Amino acid sequence: MPESSDFPRLVSLACHDLRTPLATVYGFARTLARAGELDAKSARYVEMIEAASQQLAGLLDELGLAARIEGDRYDPVPQALDTLELAQAAAERAGDGVVATGTGQTVELDAEPIERALAGLARAAHRHGGVESVEIAVAGREFRIGPVVAAAAPVVLAQELKDLGAAVALRLVDAAGGTVALVGETLTVTL
Repeated sequence: MPESSDFPRLVSLACHDLRTPLATVYGFARTLARAGELDAKSARYVEMIEAASQQLAGLLDELGLAARIEGDRYDPVPQALDTLELAQAAAERAGDGVVATGTGQTVELDAEPIERALAGLARAAHRHGGVESVEIAVAGREFRIGPVVAAAAPVVLAQELKDLGAAVALRLVDAAGGTVALVGETLTVTL
């Protein structure tokens, strides 16, 4: 009987194994889209398949990262980056309704996972808060995300597990030695 401590490795293996069929689906959808021989309705369906494939890949990334953190196998790859540029990339990743402002500084961070984490927190605040827009305001190593309205706070803080991106983001910030605090409607992430 396998041990429960093997569970994070099992999740990592599943994420890895799911990538091959997902890459096949995405690849063939891209091939069909590039062929240019589809009617408008079929082209829209192929576009939806591409978008869903990318979304699934992102979810697998989040789940794989969570498994590595929980299995004590997260090995960050720090690189020099500007925190304002990081926040801007996170806002772009989060989608419409999220903007980045402020003043950055150069720091050493595991860029791509931290970008995903900031995007996940901002997206959760936007999606679960019903607000028109969310801002990621940068001041050096500090990222202030808001507004995080009362309805969204339990989800953003993973007290209610309804958003994988936010739940994994909190684990990542902790694993990276950072802190997260909610004061009023402002979530402060310090890295």
